[in-house]
Amino acid sequence: MSIREKGYYHWDGEFLERRRPWWPIARLGIRMTFKRKFFKFAFSFSFLPAFVFLAGIYLSERLQDFRGIIRKEAVPIKVLPGFFLQYLTADFLLFMIVIILVFCAAGLVADDLRHNALQLYFARPLAKRDYFLGKAAVVFFFVLLLTLVPGLLLVVFKLIFSGSFGLLRDHPALPLAILVYSGLTALFFASYSLLLSSLSRNRRTASLLIFGVYFFSDMLHGILNGIFRSPYMGLISLKTNLKLAASSLFGVKPPLDVPRVYSFLILAAVVVLSVWVMNRK
Repeated sequence: MSIREKGYYHWDGEFLERRRPWWPIARLGIRMTFKRKFFKFAFSFSFLPAFVFLAGIYLSERLQDFRGIIRKEAVPIKVLPGFFLQYLTADFLLFMIVIILVFCAAGLVADDLRHNALQLYFARPLAKRDYFLGKAAVVFFFVLLLTLVPGLLLVVFKLIFSGSFGLLRDHPALPLAILVYSGLTALFFASYSLLLSSLSRNRRTASLLIFGVYFFSDMLHGILNGIFRSPYMGLISLKTNLKLAASSLFGVKPPLDVPRVYSFLILAAVVVLSVWVMNRK
């Protein structure tokens, strides 16, 4: 072992980079979210639509067992791609996703700006890309738990209750559509929430922005549509754009008579704007 003089000298060691430097950021964000007051209740309540649709699948396969309590004129439930689309784009589910964003995403960047923590992050061997991925992974985790996981489980339970692979035989692209739409939804909401969180140093302000912008876009759509009577006014609503994109992926009739490529462009614009703003920060 060499003897050195007392004083400053350069380190001769070898630096080893982490394979996933974004993971500690994501893990901390997820853990802190579960510690928030009322979050567990709101998160559990978000799975209510999944249980309702699961009951619908069961009834569709066991309708003959309920002939005595169901009216003859009742329309049987058809479990087709549109059925899964209805779950993934249900107003209540999207509403609960926004509520979950208020808990998990409002302070992801706002808190770092408030406490001047960005300097501490980047004083370490952490790239901007890894910081963004770590923060976005928190949103991906919760959004995919509410969309992808229940969506695929509903397909599995449909196969179990029916006792055949008829659904996948007739619609082989259904699992892929669920996967792609869930990923698109997670990417959009991650970009959307990080963008608004980065515009303020206050968590409460960011929460109001996440909640307000989403519902204001829907309210503005209703007002302008009442004035101009044009389906293109639906492109103002973030919720409507998600539904238009989903209808394209699931191959069903869109809710509005507009080119669905516009919705994909609008959602992509939010993602690009978020990346640009985060990079500037």
